[in-house]
Amino acid sequence: MKIAIMQPYFFPYIGYFQLISEVDKYILYDNLNYIKEGWVNKNRIMVAGQKETYISVPIDKKSSFKKIKDIEIDNSKPWKRKMLNAIFLNYKKAPYFDELFPALEDIFQGEFRYLKDLNVTSIHQICRLLNIDRNLETAGDKYYVVEQVIDQKAQAVSSHKIDPKALRILEICAIESADTFINAIGGTQLYSKELFLSHNIDLKFLETLDHCYPQSSKGFTPNLSIIDVIMNCGLEHTREKILKAYKLV
Repeated sequence: MKIAIMQPYFFPYIGYFQLISEVDKYILYDNLNYIKEGWVNKNRIMVAGQKETYISVPIDKKSSFKKIKDIEIDNSKPWKRKMLNAIFLNYKKAPYFDELFPALEDIFQGEFRYLKDLNVTSIHQICRLLNIDRNLETAGDKYYVVEQVIDQKAQAVSSHKIDPKALRILEICAIESADTFINAIGGTQLYSKELFLSHNIDLKFLETLDHCYPQSSKGFTPNLSIIDVIMNCGLEHTREKILKAYKLV
């Protein structure tokens, strides 16, 4: 079985969904420390005729010592209306605005206390729109025990120079009886194919290929939120072309 493990990001870029489409099971792992500079509560869209900007969900009592699963949204602020308005103003003239905006309105009608629930809901919704029918599993008790295992093996990890990040993945692969693990291309500097092979796991990396498309500004800015891709390319082209524009290395 092929698996991938990623944090539940906020309307992530196309490579995130390419990775989901490539595996049998995709684990949305939220038992990691929240990183303020990360992509869990924000992403980038294009300002019409200008350049990219951030949209973000306000967080209640930000802390890098909190787990993602415990991060709460600051719902005292009118963030939903503000975010939908920003998306509307910047994409209302996009060729495929009507294919996506109603789905975004539907997502934001939900009541979310925890950020992970918003992100998981939106990822599921985008997968449905793109016809990605895969097993998406949120981290539950069977994965939370992994962190305890890592703590117990801390001394062994240090003595054998095994990075805790790699150990976490190996433990989850064992739980899932996975024989293949696929990571985003950025993991080439973190994970060793030889280490994974020693545990009978084939490690591969997914590299998103160039996929320029017309945006509302001059030039092209890659790796924006999936919102920008669908608004400008439409669901059919995104499904048939851009979603498949990657290779495994």
